[in-house]
Amino acid sequence: MIPTVTIDRVPDPLPEGLVVLDVREPVEWQYGHIEGALHIPMSELPARHAELPDAQTLVVCKVGGRSAQAAMWLQQQGHEVVNLAGGMLDWAAAGRSMVSEYDGPPQVV
Repeated sequence: MIPTVTIDRVPDPLPEGLVVLDVREPVEWQYGHIEGALHIPMSELPARHAELPDAQTLVVCKVGGRSAQAAMWLQQQGHEVVNLAGGMLDWAAAGRSMVSEYDGPPQVV
């Protein structure tokens, strides 16, 4: 079973030492993401999971489906992970801070 948390259970600000892993596609990341998050698209995870620090990791995607799959796989590899149910849509709806890599306000696409 994959540990899962809803946005109302995620402290704001995020606790020291918590790694946020965003597994969305590059265009999704570009439009809006959690500041300080590590971006490894789900398709690249098998080749790049060694980039994850040895720390508790909150895995996010747009709605929580891809991140649940990624979290399950990462857990099997020995990583300490928690999936964010509702993903970036719930993050944004809760008014949590985001940054973008384009000339516009951060948004979830």
